[in-house]
Amino acid sequence: MFGSLGVPELMMIFVVALLLFGPKNLPKIGRTLGRAMAEFRRASNDFKRTIEEEVAASEIRDVKREIDEAARGRSPEGGDGDGAGG
Repeated sequence: MFGSLGVPELMMIFVVALLLFGPKNLPKIGRTLGRAMAEFRRASNDFKRTIEEEVAASEIRDVKREIDEAARGRSPEGGDGDGAGG
């Protein structure tokens, strides 16, 4: 979850944050940071889902175009439809 940060590094970050912000503000800052991380995760998941949907739609359009061209008697590669390749 924290990449290459180990327990000693996390403890040092916690102590520095405690000294900088004080014990009263630390829970509020933690909640705010947690909400921001959750919102970022949600936005990145939405972006990923949108990209995947667009890729799938593009693939469907390509297949549909190939089917339409084959139905009209043309090969999608631009040949004459006999499969001889030229």
